[in-house]
Amino acid sequence: MKTTRRHVLLGSASALLAASSLGGAALGFTLDPAKDEASKALLARVVRVAFPHKNFPDAAYLRTAGVILTAAEGTPGQKLAFAATLHDLDQAGFADMDEAAALDHLKSIEDTPFFVLTRSTTVVTLYDDPEVWAVLGYEGPSFDKGGYINRGFNDLDWLPEPRIEEYEAAQ
Repeated sequence: MKTTRRHVLLGSASALLAASSLGGAALGFTLDPAKDEASKALLARVVRVAFPHKNFPDAAYLRTAGVILTAAEGTPGQKLAFAATLHDLDQAGFADMDEAAALDHLKSIEDTPFFVLTRSTTVVTLYDDPEVWAVLGYEGPSFDKGGYINRGFNDLDWLPEPRIEEYEAAQ
């Protein structure tokens, strides 16, 4: 029989179904990390190492991890690969690594589908969190407050006054 993408996908889906009926015991790790708080905390640590901000609250990183875990549930194969990578991170002791070692470990997996999904989802989710906006000094969108024109459009008090000079050749 010729190996096609369909056979591979069906095989991985069948393996996932068989393993999930055993509760993931055959694989040695949970197949549904979205329901596992330890996996969520580990993923939040991955996000914090990849996007370090001292002033960002832990809750924002945990919410981002939750969104990533939801995004990882695309196909059975993706879910299995994501869960396996989380398991590998756990086995490597990622949660207890110092910042430099953790960053080096993430650099070693930066081309994996796990990291690509984590990075792309984090960029959109973490910086779209109102709690993060407050830390960054961003007031959020203004359309529901009447727009910027009537809300201090020209209140840039943190910039120096511009030098305005007339161009004499134009006269």
